[in-house]
Amino acid sequence: MSGILDLLNSPMGKTLVNGAASQLGMDSNKAGSAIQSALPLILGAMKNNASTPEGAQGLLGALSNEKHSGGILDNLGSILGGNQIDDDVLQDGAGILGHVFGGKEQNVASAVSKSNGIDMGQAMNILKVAAPFIMGYLGKQTRAQGVQDQNGIGDLLGGMLGGKSEQSTSMINRLLDADGDGSVIDDVAGMLMGAAGKQNSGGGGILGTLMGFFGKK
Repeated sequence: MSGILDLLNSPMGKTLVNGAASQLGMDSNKAGSAIQSALPLILGAMKNNASTPEGAQGLLGALSNEKHSGGILDNLGSILGGNQIDDDVLQDGAGILGHVFGGKEQNVASAVSKSNGIDMGQAMNILKVAAPFIMGYLGKQTRAQGVQDQNGIGDLLGGMLGGKSEQSTSMINRLLDADGDGSVIDDVAGMLMGAAGKQNSGGGGILGTLMGFFGKK
């Protein structure tokens, strides 16, 4: 399975990272690293939410919306190549984050900020950009695989997270229970930095899965 370097070096990966970097005023290396940190946190939160029947149905309902059918993945160039990121994308991202993180997205942004040396505003915007693309990917996969129930969505999310599934959900639970505890956020930031190092040395997981999808475009 391909890893982060393959994703970042693919045409679609370069569009995602460089487009986000340019429009958010970031160095492309930091943007790539921040996206790498954001993806498993968002997916881990989704998997955590989908562990209950109500949460799974809520996620499946959102994925059934045509907005999350996967079309966004075919329009990265136009969305990220203009003068500014489409407002609808950022608003959709904010809504997704509020739902999956239960209003604690500031804690998550803080961990992404600390682990990548970027400011809070940039970290939050990276999360807002990443969330709709994850939903688009999930929406495309649920349609292709006929996923309709809690077991199906749980298996899909677990497969995307790979061997990092338990670690990602553990990090999310710690962040969401932190209540502003800076030490917990620092700990999670350190875990993210460690995970990023392993991914950059050729690991798989979510980034490899996404690369497998992006690379076929």
